[in-house]
Amino acid sequence: MKCRIQKCLAVAALAGVASLAHAQSSVTLYGRVVGGLTYQSGIYDSTKNTSGHVWRVAGNDWGTSFLGFKGVEDLGGGLSAVFQLEGGFDASQGEALSFNRRATVGLKGSFGLLKLGKEMPLSDAVWALDPAGQQTMGSATLVKGRNWLKQSNMIYYETPNLGGLSGFVMTSLGEQAGSNTASRTDGAALTYAISGVELRLIYDVMRDAQSSYSNLYTYSKHLVLGGTTTLGGVKLFATYEQLSAPNVTSGPDKAKQYWLGARYQVSSPLTLIGAAYRTTLNNNGGSANLFMLGAEYSLSKRTLLYASVGRVMNKGAASFPVFTDTTGPAAGGAQNGVYAGIAHSF
Repeated sequence: MKCRIQKCLAVAALAGVASLAHAQSSVTLYGRVVGGLTYQSGIYDSTKNTSGHVWRVAGNDWGTSFLGFKGVEDLGGGLSAVFQLEGGFDASQGEALSFNRRATVGLKGSFGLLKLGKEMPLSDAVWALDPAGQQTMGSATLVKGRNWLKQSNMIYYETPNLGGLSGFVMTSLGEQAGSNTASRTDGAALTYAISGVELRLIYDVMRDAQSSYSNLYTYSKHLVLGGTTTLGGVKLFATYEQLSAPNVTSGPDKAKQYWLGARYQVSSPLTLIGAAYRTTLNNNGGSANLFMLGAEYSLSKRTLLYASVGRVMNKGAASFPVFTDTTGPAAGGAQNGVYAGIAHSF
């Protein structure tokens, strides 16, 4: 009788553990702080018709500083509830932190992943194709940040991985009364990854308040096709990118960008980066070439030193800066840029 009671208690205890396991949840705090020194030459002042250079203490040239929280709860039957909150900041300014990068909640299961909120899936997809990892000298520079996107009011669905093939679709609602398309972004991506080779197709459209494609770098159609392959310690990158804004009334309404690059892991702590980017614009918009070299040296799993140097050379009417979202040279001019610093992740 005593043995039977013990067995019943054991069964009850196991049932209780199983019930607790069903309700298991976890929350993770993570982040990164980046700080460095930056030099930029050839900054053109149109009011004075002069050019000069500047030194800056900068926080986000190699990568963004951010603080985040993410969590998952096991709902049973292979279904989980997930959330993520992530805010970027500039360590050089110590500016106020908000969840300006990611703020999502959703469900994940055998069907894939469904989430709502604010996210940057299109930017993440391009990041995977950029040898510079979307540093401020990288794939975003010659498209004026058009592929550095954050989507608010977003509905997102990601497929499960099927033999190396996966993808996502998303819409960022414009929430304009009387129109389902005004101020709305739609996008999709497909990824095929197998045996060290990864191919990606990305397409998105961003519309203005009149549902038009009126600005090449703000409201336009955007296509990216690229891939990577890993050969030993070398990862090679090649990508084609195209922008189109058919409702532009003057100036360029099409831009094409190509890039090639590599990341070479020389040793366990040291990685070298080399990349070349070229953009061309129609309607006499000119062209530009950007070349960058970089190095990353890991002092530990969480702390690394970085250094990057680059040069942009414009032709014709083009005046792209060497760093994304900074002031460029005079039309047809060139700029040099250098930055170095330290990044710590936790």
